[in-house]
Amino acid sequence: MSGTYFAILAVLVLVGFFLGSQRSRLMSGAGNSLHSLPAYHGLFIAAAVLTAMMAIYMIGAPLGSHYIVSQTLGAFDPSAIAEPLQRDAALRDVQNLVAGLYQGEPGETLKSAAAAFTSASSLVYWGLNGLGALAGLAVVFWGLRRITPELRARNQFERFVKYVLLACSAVAVLTTIGIVLSVVFEAMHFFSKVSPIDFLFGLQWSPQTALRADQVGSSGAFGIVPLIAGTLLITLIAMLVAGPLGLFSAIYMAEYATPRIRAVVKPILEILAGIPTVVLGFFAALTVAPLIRGWGESLGLDVASESALAAGLVMGMMIIPFVSSLSDDVINAVPQSLRDGSYAMGATRSETIKKVVLPAALPGIVSAFMLAISRAVGETMIVVMAAGLAANLTFNPLAAVTTVTVQIKTLLVGDQEFDSAKTLSAFALGLVLFFFTLALNYIALKIVQRYREQYD
Repeated sequence: MSGTYFAILAVLVLVGFFLGSQRSRLMSGAGNSLHSLPAYHGLFIAAAVLTAMMAIYMIGAPLGSHYIVSQTLGAFDPSAIAEPLQRDAALRDVQNLVAGLYQGEPGETLKSAAAAFTSASSLVYWGLNGLGALAGLAVVFWGLRRITPELRARNQFERFVKYVLLACSAVAVLTTIGIVLSVVFEAMHFFSKVSPIDFLFGLQWSPQTALRADQVGSSGAFGIVPLIAGTLLITLIAMLVAGPLGLFSAIYMAEYATPRIRAVVKPILEILAGIPTVVLGFFAALTVAPLIRGWGESLGLDVASESALAAGLVMGMMIIPFVSSLSDDVINAVPQSLRDGSYAMGATRSETIKKVVLPAALPGIVSAFMLAISRAVGETMIVVMAAGLAANLTFNPLAAVTTVTVQIKTLLVGDQEFDSAKTLSAFALGLVLFFFTLALNYIALKIVQRYREQYD
């Protein structure tokens, strides 16, 4: 249904644009002075057709789907579809029967429901397509009558574009608000079962709980401090790797490398960003972690088979392109006049980079580092495969640790009771992670504002 409708919409939009442009050209050729170019008259009609037909579809499609479902379910005994799962199963059987995918011999009731489904679907199909086509044609004729020398078609179309952009912005904002509210509501449900003080300041994380009242099991321990410690430890190790390597490589490519070397080195460096994290996780678990353990044992150190150091090193490799590519772009954006002024004062290239280029590019470099930190905080697969799932409160890089994102993944895998504290704790962890990332962005914004004012 959607494919046919949007094909009609596309045809009528093109027809409206063509007829509007032609009519305005004819009017201009007759000696009339038009306010707008012919293309804007065509765009005016095309935008009107698009608006009208999209409004009809957005209203008619949900109503049509509701009508089809009600007509289909009307063929069943109400007692047989009293529960939502029963209704879903009945509709699935009807759709399979209509599509020829039903296994077995259908009953009379199912055949009647399939006939009702086919009839209602056909009615909705032709009704919606016909109504949309009539509305589109009516808008085309209305637009052609509106075309006069005084019509401000350009202003009308630009106002339409402004409203479209406003709607896109509103969708993005409302989506963000919806995500935050969904996490907040479920987190509040969790905090009604577990004290926020115990969650935020507890030193033990063991979310195993009994699923039923008659089942023997742990009451759970939901202290988030070990998870925060593990997240910060792995992120710190990753940034100690990615920060210097990424920044120094950006400085080299922007200030020292010849165009030929830059054309080769930069794409190779950015290949790291395209490697799947599961591949990096295998590399960390099968190569880096055993290598670190072997070195540690040769030095007499107790190294876990899964360690924060292994995960942090490989994660640092992964986020090097984030720091390098963004810092390179920012350094190249520094005006050449600043460099020339430094050279004119007798400064060397290294002094110019240290005293002029890097301070001028500092806001962008800080943004690159914050993006890399956010990427490291949100990484899951490398930590699962190289650092383990043990929630240990330690800052020893040779020990096994876990992170907030890994625990969220673990809590939501498999069949879980969605009303238990164990499952709801994933939303509380998500809320903490959200505020942690928000704090990072706030810090980056303050740093950018401070140093941008200095160099404006």
